[in-house]
Amino acid sequence: MENKIKALLLENSLSIFGVEIEEKLIQFQKTRKDVEGDMTLVVFPFVKILKSSPIKVGEDIGRFLTDEMDEVEGYNVVSGFLNLNLTNDFWKNELFNMTEDENFGCAPSPSGEMYMVEYSSPNTNKPLHLGHMRNIFLGYSVSEILKANGHEVVKTQIINDRGIHICKSMVAWEQFAAKDENGERETPNSTGLKGDHFVGKYYIEFDKQVTLQGFELVTEWKANDYSDSAIPEEAKEKLPGLFAAFEAADDDKKKTGIYRKIAAFGVPFTQLTKDASEMLLKWESNDPEARKLWGMMNNWVYVGFDKTYNRMEVDFDKIYYESETFLIGKDHVTEGLDKGVFFKKDDGSVWVDLTEEGLDEKLVLRADGTAVYMTQDIGTAIDRFKDYPKLNGVIYTVGNEQDYHFQVLFLILKKLGYDWAKNCYHLSYGMVDLPDGKMKSREGKVVDADDLMEEVVSMAKESTKERGHIDGMTEAERDNLYELIGMGGLKYYLLKVDPQKRMKFNPDESIELNGNTGPFIQYAYARINSLMTKVELVNPEKDMDIDQAEKELIKQLSEFPLVVKEAGQNYSPALIANYTFDLVKNYNSFYQAFSVMKEENIALKNARILISQNTGKVIQTAMRLLGINVPNRM
Repeated sequence: MENKIKALLLENSLSIFGVEIEEKLIQFQKTRKDVEGDMTLVVFPFVKILKSSPIKVGEDIGRFLTDEMDEVEGYNVVSGFLNLNLTNDFWKNELFNMTEDENFGCAPSPSGEMYMVEYSSPNTNKPLHLGHMRNIFLGYSVSEILKANGHEVVKTQIINDRGIHICKSMVAWEQFAAKDENGERETPNSTGLKGDHFVGKYYIEFDKQVTLQGFELVTEWKANDYSDSAIPEEAKEKLPGLFAAFEAADDDKKKTGIYRKIAAFGVPFTQLTKDASEMLLKWESNDPEARKLWGMMNNWVYVGFDKTYNRMEVDFDKIYYESETFLIGKDHVTEGLDKGVFFKKDDGSVWVDLTEEGLDEKLVLRADGTAVYMTQDIGTAIDRFKDYPKLNGVIYTVGNEQDYHFQVLFLILKKLGYDWAKNCYHLSYGMVDLPDGKMKSREGKVVDADDLMEEVVSMAKESTKERGHIDGMTEAERDNLYELIGMGGLKYYLLKVDPQKRMKFNPDESIELNGNTGPFIQYAYARINSLMTKVELVNPEKDMDIDQAEKELIKQLSEFPLVVKEAGQNYSPALIANYTFDLVKNYNSFYQAFSVMKEENIALKNARILISQNTGKVIQTAMRLLGINVPNRM
């Protein structure tokens, strides 16, 4: 309807406005709930052209549209807004059109544009956790929403399979792994642990042991009155006070926090830190033993990751590995150094100066020649546009703690001469907190993704059993239902919040059947599905009628394509989640107030059946775009 009105106003602009107008002047917005009308045209852009008051302009346009369009039966003007009333026949046609459109809500044809969406991108030194889950579900959902908007999408991740953090797990396994009677170190197979959990255990062990070494070293400094010239001045200044606080602390949590602060001053000088740095140098110089160990431990992790992704029901079209792309990045840093994009400091490290852009200097290559995250991100970006030259843009799904990193990355790519850098977008999302604060992977204070999925499915199982309604289901059908409810609740909870907002996760709330939850929406779909098996349409093409209640639901359903479009433009699954929740709330109220099965007026019954059918269809499509399945029975 908006397009039809636009075309009519543009075609008759001379007679209405006395001048030719541009399409951008014709703007619509959602009609306020406190005014009468089905759609609203913003009048203010025309006021200057007609040199008249907003009320007068709105009246003139309203009369013209009422006279020229059969679909417009009336109007009212509030300040600078023209609210149009559309006929029941128009809304009945809308209902028929969406019924016939199997892909209602999605773009009718390809856009010709290609986008790459990066998400997950874990380190191979630890299993996936709650923070990763928001990232993964967000990136996957954005990919599906972009597809629904007609775009070609490449889903990707960059595996952070190299770097000092990987070397820490490697060193810890070599030095601290338990051995059997044959002297063989334990493995995922021998322990029964998933590979990512197994390797993550040794990352935590490294932190535990290096912290212990750091504390012991600093204690030696204290015993020698901080006389060693190698001790940093900051350490000499702060450690006496920290030791005093440590000895006075009577709370275990507080004592542990001070212990770690003290140890941190000594950690850079410990043998374990040196061992990890040596392992990194060996790896980057292609030492055979270091590479063999690295490959074995990474493969353990990949097997574990795949199991987790399978349960999440997410996938990837292309995987990049930091161990490969960092070399591309190093080559381009060398080229950029020759071109004057980068500069070298006295210690041999390479930097970029971004002070003219209001930032600071940024390291791109360490003094020992090893790469940093920025190095590999430069290489990865260049490699991606080489692999997919038709890319219209890349969306990086990464937490807002990396806002500065991506600002720098895009500036560096621009300085290197890559025009496509302007099409790179950081989908910055807020962190997920535990009830007692921020997660810390190295200390093991995380909500493990596998454990969390198991927990919510178990909770869904218990709550579903309590409600009943599963008689006649086989055991396999019941298990599948528990999985749908638990995983649906988890995904929806993490996606319903605006991506930019920080959030706190509560697993109990996620599987509740009431409120803005996944199970609430899944239950509505199951009820509609059951209803559709019990009712039958009777010649609806000729015999259908609607009242105001039906009209309001049809209006809400008709907004779905616009919501999908807006969600794609803003990379925000939350828009779809909250639209669907509002739709279900309104449908439930309608269903409680008006009978479908017992309605004697066939014309009205037909309309209610089609409204129910399309509500179910929209719920199913919306939830699919969120990566959530809906059950036929619940």
